[in-house]
Amino acid sequence: MTAEKRIGLYFGTFNPIHVGHLILANHMVEFSDLDEVWLVVTPHNPHKKKKTLLDDIHRLAMVRIAVEDYPKLKASNIEFDLPQPNYTVDTLVYLEEKFPGTQFCLIMGEDNLKGFHKWKNYEVILERHKMYVYPRISEGTVATAFEDHPRITKVAAPIIELSSTFIRKGIKAGKNIRPMLPHSVWTYLDEMNFYK
Repeated sequence: MTAEKRIGLYFGTFNPIHVGHLILANHMVEFSDLDEVWLVVTPHNPHKKKKTLLDDIHRLAMVRIAVEDYPKLKASNIEFDLPQPNYTVDTLVYLEEKFPGTQFCLIMGEDNLKGFHKWKNYEVILERHKMYVYPRISEGTVATAFEDHPRITKVAAPIIELSSTFIRKGIKAGKNIRPMLPHSVWTYLDEMNFYK
């Protein structure tokens, strides 16, 4: 019997995807026991204002071109067809049904782990899925229950303090932010005149 494929799900609005996202996704797949990492483009995060979001289709296109040269990284639009607002627990149920024999794991920053107890059905998520946590500089503390949890693996990934918000503001201000984006993504943004 073949071992289950283990896929890490890295959720984000990717508005736009930048080198920090790629470095983290690649680090997770190369330095953990994950077989692949799927960058799941979130259509609309209930906690974010939608007006600053580029259309789903453009954000997905940028993720696709960003991961072209990375065979273990995949762009995913799995949440596009799910009812909105969508919750991670529902996406996981949907994926388990759609891809039997695949083990789906969550990838999240330590900042998100600090608020994980507020997620819808977080106990169910932890019961059924492993979590891979990368370090982030942030306020607050991780709940004791999550500190040495057998299903939570801390991965010593590089700490990257680069945000899509910073990039969008930089573009709007006419700054050269090219080093912060994969070349193909920068070209796409520039040609489409996005965030200006």
